[in-house]
Order: sequence, then C-alpha cells, then structure tokens
Amino acid sequence: MDLPQNVKSTDPIAQNLKSSSSLSPFVKHLLSPVRRGSGAAAPKLFMRVTSQQAYICRDCGYIYNDRTPFEKLPNNYFCPVCGAPKRRFRAYEPAVTKNANDTNLRKLRKSELKRNEEIGPCLPCAEGGGVNSVVSTYFFCNFFL
Repeated sequence: MDLPQNVKSTDPIAQNLKSSSSLSPFVKHLLSPVRRGSGAAAPKLFMRVTSQQAYICRDCGYIYNDRTPFEKLPNNYFCPVCGAPKRRFRAYEPAVTKNANDTNLRKLRKSELKRNEEIGPCLPCAEGGGVNSVVSTYFFCNFFL
C-alpha cells in the first residue's frame, strides 16, 4: 500500500499502515493529502444553536428564548417591549410555548412576578415574627400563669 504524501514513513502508525492491506474508504479519505485549488469547495456545515434557557423580563413579563444564548448578548441589550436593561431579566423555568409573548400572557406573568417580588422580601420577616410570637406565648403561658 502506498502511503499518502503527508504521512511520514518514520511514523510508527504509518509503518503499521504499510502492513495493513484492508482500509476502509473513509480511512483512505482521511489519510489522503489535502488538495487545494482543485475547484471543489469543502462542504459547509451549519449548526442551528438555540438558547437552552429562557429568560423573563421582570418588568413586563417578556420571555427571551432566541437562537443567541442570553449570556452571549451584549450588556447593553434592552427588552424589546418595555426597554428594561439586561440585568432585569432572570432565568425562567417553565416550558415556553409558541405564543409565550402574547400580550395577555405577558400581563398575567407580570402580575405574578410583581406579587412574588412583593412577598419575597417580607417573607423571612414574617416567618421570624411568627416564630418569635409562638415562642413568647409558650414562655408566657408556662412561666407566668
């Protein structure tokens, strides 16, 4: 078997290939020298990249689920609906449907976001106050009555 021009005969793999009599056409193609300027262009491969994670605008409920991953967007990206900056977006876990950015659905998500953001900071204080009330009532009833 003749070795291609780009394979050196001092290479141990090339020496093993000399003794091999049956190579698949694919391997022969890989070992063949690169031909430049022969007129045949290399096939172009296109890969469609989609964002794996959806992001929601905390101001208007717009869901970003585009081909460009959100992390690769420039820092000066703004929400196309309300103009909120990129930092106002957060990860969105539920499945995204085709009509996810319909006006009525966005208004519903916006009201849910506002309610969650209003309850969120107050919740630890309310829990702490509730625990404090229960403990105070327990000690008052057991030690003073």
